[in-house]
Amino acid sequence: MAVDYAQLRQRVLAVCDGETDQVALMATLACEVHHSDDRFDWTGFYRVTAPNLLKIGPYQGGHGCLQITFDRGVCGAAARTGQVQLVDDVDAFPGHIACAASTRSELVIPFYDAQGALIGVFDIDSDQPAAFDQNDADQLQSLLAAVFSQA
Repeated sequence: MAVDYAQLRQRVLAVCDGETDQVALMATLACEVHHSDDRFDWTGFYRVTAPNLLKIGPYQGGHGCLQITFDRGVCGAAARTGQVQLVDDVDAFPGHIACAASTRSELVIPFYDAQGALIGVFDIDSDQPAAFDQNDADQLQSLLAAVFSQA
């Protein structure tokens, strides 16, 4: 099943309406996005908890890495550069951290609060190679901006 982004956006914005707690928003998004598409094998958040440090937040799927520094892996690259990381083959990504051996491709999106401060990154892993495209990145980046601009 492929995600219907219009329906997902409508559902997430309705459920999150008025909520300002970032962890509650992350938990809701992780759940809704994870269950919206069979390609999504691990879906979750890494939060900025100290300078150059991400710690695991709410997620769906198997366990994730507990912490990631900005200089390591796909999540670190997204946090460090502020740019979406769309990786078709994680084995070809320099410094990839294998939190799960089943991961073949990854999409990581940095997201920000209303003041423009980095909150963390939204990480989606797939056990399929090249599972994500630019539309996935654009749609999810827009959804994150809509949800966290109110928090």
